[in-house]
Amino acid sequence: MSIAIPDLPTGPLSRLRWALADGWTITLRGLTHWTREPGTVISGMLFPVMMVLMFGYFFGGAMQVPGGGDYREFLLPGMFVMTMVFGVGETVTAVAADKNRGVTSRFRAMPMAPSAVLVGRCVTDMLNTVLALAVLFGVGLLMGWSAHGTTGQTLFAVGLLLLLRFALTWVGMYLGLLMKGPEGITMVQTLEFPVGFLTSAFVAPATMPGWLGTIAEWNPLSSTVTATRELFGNPGWAGDSWITQNATLMALVWPVVLFAVFFPLAVRRFRHLTA
Repeated sequence: MSIAIPDLPTGPLSRLRWALADGWTITLRGLTHWTREPGTVISGMLFPVMMVLMFGYFFGGAMQVPGGGDYREFLLPGMFVMTMVFGVGETVTAVAADKNRGVTSRFRAMPMAPSAVLVGRCVTDMLNTVLALAVLFGVGLLMGWSAHGTTGQTLFAVGLLLLLRFALTWVGMYLGLLMKGPEGITMVQTLEFPVGFLTSAFVAPATMPGWLGTIAEWNPLSSTVTATRELFGNPGWAGDSWITQNATLMALVWPVVLFAVFFPLAVRRFRHLTA
């Protein structure tokens, strides 16, 4: 008994519909995993909540906000950005698991759009991020945080957060395709903390040694932290460096740069995957 293999579409519109349909199928696969392994999703959402509660209540009393203001309002935009960073480890873990179990190789052998695996993973992670961000927003409101800007500014701030996560998703997919064992995944998850903490998320770079503060200011994450604080109308750190004064612009530029670098790297790695 022979198995009929459908003809691959040739026209541009047909190939686009094919890619979207296959990408959505892979997305549904990821969403199905949520229902079968809810513990993984819940723990990923609770970790940022525990972090914000710990910093907001355990350490918040000892923190001084530059220029005055409530530390929890200073903290929340930083934690929103940290949530985007923590998602990288989840992306790496999921992509590496599929690759190392041979699932990705089986997908590549099927008559499906080559982009579907990566696009489906990206959409799944973005949906997960929206849910995690909504949970953290709710916790922030319960803690007394609020967005004081206009509706447009608030939506723009959320857009900047999702843009950062979108770019970091491609970083995570590329790293996941590189990983060959759990040691590499653990290393990536461990590096999330120094990369995330070496920013303006928790304290002002002015409180750090000069050279370290400069690195923190130029950390791409700091631009999104500073920009979202301004858009939410929360207290922040008014540094006088060029990168700080142009935080909103750089909050757009940095994710575009990351995407421009890691999107082709992820696609190339996927196409040349051998194991």
